[in-house]
Amino acid sequence: MLNMSTNTLYNDQGGAEAAVEVGQESTSTTSGAGPSFGLFSTDFKKNEDLKEMLESNKESHKLEAMKRIVGLIAKGKNASELFPAVVKNVASKNIELKKLVYVYLVRYAEEQQDLALLSISTFQRALKDPNQLIRASALRVLSSIRVPIIVPIMMLAIKEAAADLSPYVRKTSAHAIQKLYSLDPDQKEQLIEVIEKLLKDKSTLVAGSVVMAFEEVCPDRIDLIHKNYRKLCNLLVDVEEWGQIVIISMLTRYARTQFTSPWKEGAVFDENNEKAFYDSDEEKKDRVEAKPYVMDPDHRLLLRNTKPLLQSRNTAVVMSVAQLYWHLAPEHEVSIVTKSLVRLLRSHREVQYIVLQNIATMSIQRKGMFEPYMKSFYVRSTDATHIKTLKLEILTNLANEANISTILREFQTYVKSQDKAFAAATIQAIGRCATNISEVTDTCLNGLVLLLSNRDETVVAESVVVIKKLLQTQPTQHSEIIKHMAKLFDNITVPMARASILWLIGEYCERVPKIAPDVLRKMAKSFTTEEDIVKLQIVNLAAKLYLTNSKQTKLLTQYILNLGKYDQNYDIRDRTRFIRQLIVPNEKSGALGKYARRILLAPKPAPVLESAFKDRDRFQLGTLSHSLNIKTTGYLELCDWPAIAPDQSVRNVEVIEPVKEWAPSVGKPKSAKSDKFYSDSEEDHEEEEEEEEEGSGSSSSDDSSSSSSSSSSSEGSEDESDEKSSEESEKSSSESGKSSSESESEQKKKKKKKPKKSAPQKKAKPAAVASDSDENGNGTVAKASSSSEGSSFESETDSEEDSDSDSDTEQKKSRIKSKPKVEVKSKKEVSLLDLDDFAPTPLTTAKSSVLSPSLLSDLEGLSLSNTSSTIQVNIPVFAPVKSSELLHHMTGKGMSARYHFPRQPCLYQASMVNVQVTLTNSSDHCLEEIHIGDKNPASLNIHCFNTVDRLEPEASVTVSMGIDFNDSTQAANFQLCTKEDQFSVSIQPAVGELLLPVTMTEPDFQKEQGKLLGMNETSATITMAAKSSSSQDLNKQVLSVANVAVVPSGQNNIHRFAGRTVSSGALLLVSIELKESSTALLTINTDKSVMASMLLRDLKQALAQA
Repeated sequence: MLNMSTNTLYNDQGGAEAAVEVGQESTSTTSGAGPSFGLFSTDFKKNEDLKEMLESNKESHKLEAMKRIVGLIAKGKNASELFPAVVKNVASKNIELKKLVYVYLVRYAEEQQDLALLSISTFQRALKDPNQLIRASALRVLSSIRVPIIVPIMMLAIKEAAADLSPYVRKTSAHAIQKLYSLDPDQKEQLIEVIEKLLKDKSTLVAGSVVMAFEEVCPDRIDLIHKNYRKLCNLLVDVEEWGQIVIISMLTRYARTQFTSPWKEGAVFDENNEKAFYDSDEEKKDRVEAKPYVMDPDHRLLLRNTKPLLQSRNTAVVMSVAQLYWHLAPEHEVSIVTKSLVRLLRSHREVQYIVLQNIATMSIQRKGMFEPYMKSFYVRSTDATHIKTLKLEILTNLANEANISTILREFQTYVKSQDKAFAAATIQAIGRCATNISEVTDTCLNGLVLLLSNRDETVVAESVVVIKKLLQTQPTQHSEIIKHMAKLFDNITVPMARASILWLIGEYCERVPKIAPDVLRKMAKSFTTEEDIVKLQIVNLAAKLYLTNSKQTKLLTQYILNLGKYDQNYDIRDRTRFIRQLIVPNEKSGALGKYARRILLAPKPAPVLESAFKDRDRFQLGTLSHSLNIKTTGYLELCDWPAIAPDQSVRNVEVIEPVKEWAPSVGKPKSAKSDKFYSDSEEDHEEEEEEEEEGSGSSSSDDSSSSSSSSSSSEGSEDESDEKSSEESEKSSSESGKSSSESESEQKKKKKKKPKKSAPQKKAKPAAVASDSDENGNGTVAKASSSSEGSSFESETDSEEDSDSDSDTEQKKSRIKSKPKVEVKSKKEVSLLDLDDFAPTPLTTAKSSVLSPSLLSDLEGLSLSNTSSTIQVNIPVFAPVKSSELLHHMTGKGMSARYHFPRQPCLYQASMVNVQVTLTNSSDHCLEEIHIGDKNPASLNIHCFNTVDRLEPEASVTVSMGIDFNDSTQAANFQLCTKEDQFSVSIQPAVGELLLPVTMTEPDFQKEQGKLLGMNETSATITMAAKSSSSQDLNKQVLSVANVAVVPSGQNNIHRFAGRTVSSGALLLVSIELKESSTALLTINTDKSVMASMLLRDLKQALAQA
C-alpha cells in the first residue's frame, strides 16, 4: 500500500514529464501493463536510456543526456548509479558537455571515490585547459574527492591555480584550500603560504573566498592581514555579497586588536572633519581638560568604506555592517545603522527574527537609537508569536517617562490578544515597565488587578505572578490588593497563581490578620488535592501564621503538618519535618527554634525584573551564539580593545605592490613628486659644473649607462626582464668599474649640496602630510628604492631621505643607486637641448634609426614619464591647462574660484588627484578664514587646503588640494566656506585626468596588452581630422585629452600611449593604428571598462575635431 501511494505521488509530480523526457511515448510499457508496473519499468528504462545516450557516438545525444541528469539532480533525485557512464565522458572535447560532466562529478565524487580516482589524470590535464571554466571545474572535482592519498596532487593543483591568470580559477583555489584543510590539517603551513599569496590578489572576485579560507585555516594569523588591510577596505564595496559578510566579520576582529577604544570616558574627538553630534556648550567646557582621542586613519577608513553597504539589498550584509559599527564605531556614530536595521523589518519573518534579536540587545544599552522608530516595533496581528514577543521586548526596553503612556495603550490592546503566550508576555512587560518607571507603578498595578477578573486563566495567572513581584517593591500601600486577590482565590485554578497569592498572604499576614487564617482554613480542606507547588506554600503560610497568630492557627497548622508528613512527594515531607522542628518547641529542637521568626519572616529583597537579552551582549552581534545565547562551535570571541595601539606602520607595506605588479617602469610615476620640477634648473647647473670637473672620462660611461638604461631600470624592480637585459649588460660590463667609481664621487658631492635644496621643499609640504597618511611618507621612499631607475626620481628621493634624516636608509639607498646615478647625467645632457624644440623630439626620433633604441627610451622617459615636466616645458603641445569655474563671484558674494588639474602626482596621498584652486576676492572688503566645510558624500576622501586666513580685495591666491575620485568621474561635492558664508561647490573630473603617465618599452606594452584582451578591450574605428594626420599633432591631441605617456613605436602607423589610474593603479593602454582614407582603429585596454568607454568617446571627439 505504501509503495502504491509513493508511486502515485511520483506519477502526480512528474511521471508524465519523465516519460516525455526519456522518449518513451511509443514503448510497450505505457499500454500493456497496469499503471504501477508501467511506472516501475519506465523508471528503470529511463536510466538505461540515459546510459545508452551517454555511450552514443553523437555529441548531441550525450549533451542531451547530461542536461537531463543535471535536471534530475536539481530536483533532488538520486543519479549516482549513472556515475560510471558519466565519468567516461570526462575527457570529451565538447566544452559544454565537459562542464555538465564536472557539475555531476562535483556532486557525486565523494560518494564514488574509487571511480573518480580512475579519472584523476584527466582532471590533472584539465587543469591546463585553455578554458578557465574547465580549469576551475577540474580543481573543484579534484578537491571533492575526499581521499587522503591524493592530498599531494590537490596541494600542487591549488598552488598552480593560485597563480592562474583567471581570477575565477584563483577564487576556486581559495575554496579548495578549505576542503583540503578539512581533509588533512597537517597541510596547514603550506596552505597558509597559498593564502598569503592570494590575499595580495587585487581581484574583487578572489577577495571574499580567500578571506573565508583565512578564517577557516588560520584566523589567528592577523599578521597576514596587516599589509592587505587597506586594500580589503577599498575593495569591499565591489566584492560579491557573500564575500562582503566574511570580510566585514574578519575586519571587525582585526580592528579590535589593532586600534584603541573610541568609547573611553571623557574622550574628545579631535579629527579634521569628524565632530561629535549633539555636543552642547556645557559639555564642551567640561571636556576641555580631557585628553583628545584621535582616531587611527585606518580605523576611520574601515568605518567610511563599510557605511555605503548599509544600502545593500542583502540583509546579511546590512546586519554585518551594523554589528561592525556597534563594536567599532564611536558612540555618536552608531546611530547611522538604525534606519537600515528598521528597513530590514519589512523582510521575511526569519530575517525579522534575527534583526529583532540584535535590536533587542542594542536597545538595552542605547535606547535613544531606536526611539524615533518606535512605531516600527508595534505588533501586527499577522506577526508570528516569536516576532511579537521580540517586538514587545524592544518596546519595553524603549519605555521611558515620555512615551510610557503610548506604550501602555498598546499593551492594553495586546493583553486582549487570542495568542495566550503573547498576552502573558505582555503582562510581564507591563510589570517591567512598572518597576522601571516609578511614575506609572500605581497605574500598572491597578490595571493588573482589573485583569484578575478576566475570563482567561492564563492572563489571570500571569497577572497574579507580576502583582506579587510589584507588591514586594512597596508592600505597605497595597493591603487592599492582597484582600482583593484573596477573594478571587477560589476562582483561580492555575497552580503558579494560587501559590503566588498564598506566598503574598503569608509574607504580609500581619497586614491582613483577619483574612489570612480563613484562607489557611480553606487550604487545609483542599490540601490533598492541590499541586505540589501550592502545597509547599500552604506549609509556609501555616508556619508564618503559627508564629504571628498562634491562638487562631495552632490546630490548623498541626493538621496541615500531619498531612504533609505523609505526602507522596518527598520535598513536601522534608519541608514539613523541617518546619515542625523549627516552629514547634520541644526538647529535641535545640537552639534553632529561637531563630524561627527571623528565618521565616525575614525581609526579602524585591525581585529585579530584567530583560532576557541583558547578558547577550557578551556575544558578537549577528552571530549564531548571540541568537542562541550559548557559545557555539567555531565562535571566535572579540578581543578587548588594546590599551596602547600597536604600531600602525605595519599596514604601510601595501603601497609598494603596484610597482611589483607591472612591468619595470609602469608603476614608477606613482612615486614621482612635483618637488623635482622646482629644482630642475638648479640641478642642471650643478651637474654641468660636475661634468667640467670630472673631464671627458665620464662621457664614455654616460653613453654606456644610457645604452643600458632601459634594461637596468627593470632589473631592480622585476626578474621578468633578465633575459632582455643580459645582452646589454654584457656591452656595458667593460665600463662598469669606471662608471661605478665616478658615481660614488658624484654622490658625495650631491649629498653635500642636496640639503640646501630640500629645505624649501620641507616648508612647502603641509605638516599634515606626514601625520595624516603614513602611506605617503613610507610609500614614496619604499617605491623609489624598489625601482632602481634613479634617473627621473633621484632628486626627489634623496631630498626625502635628507628630510627624514635616517642615516641607515641613506647608506642603503646610496648603494642601490650607485649605478643609476650615472644615468641621471646622460638624461640631463639630453635635457640641455633646445627646450622649445624638445617636445617633437621623441616623435621624430621614433622614425629614424640614427639614435639607439635605449637613448630613444631615455628621451621618451624624460619627456613624458612625468606630465608635470611636460606642462612646464611646452604647455600648448602636451597638456593644455583647462580651468573650470568652481564658484561665480555673484553666487560667492564677491568670492570667485576656478580650478584646474595640474597633472602632477599628489603629495598628500598616492590615490588622490591633484587639483589647484585659484581663489579671487572681487568684493570691496576682506574675506577671512576661507576653508573647506562639509563633504557630500561624507565618505569622500579630500585633503583640504590650509585655511586662507585673509584675502584682500582684488587679490587672488592659488591653493592645492587632493581628491580621491576612486577612479570615477562622479563629481566631488563640498562646501567652500568663509567666516560668514558657506557655498556648495562641485568639482567634476574628466576621465583623462584620473590617469598618471607610465613609461614603458614597446615589448612591455605588447606583453601587458596581451593580458588585457576580451572584456578588457574596447575599440572603435574613428575618422581622423586632417590636422591629426601627423604623428606630432596626433600625440598632442591624445595628451590634451588624457594624462598618458607616449610609448616608442617601431611602426610609423601605430601610436601607443600608456597610463594607469590614480586611485587603483590599474593599467590603461591606448593604441591608435592609422588606416587608409583618414580612418584609424582606436583601441583601449584596461580592466576598468567604464573608464575605457568614456575615454574612447573623448578621444574620438578630440581626434575628429582637431
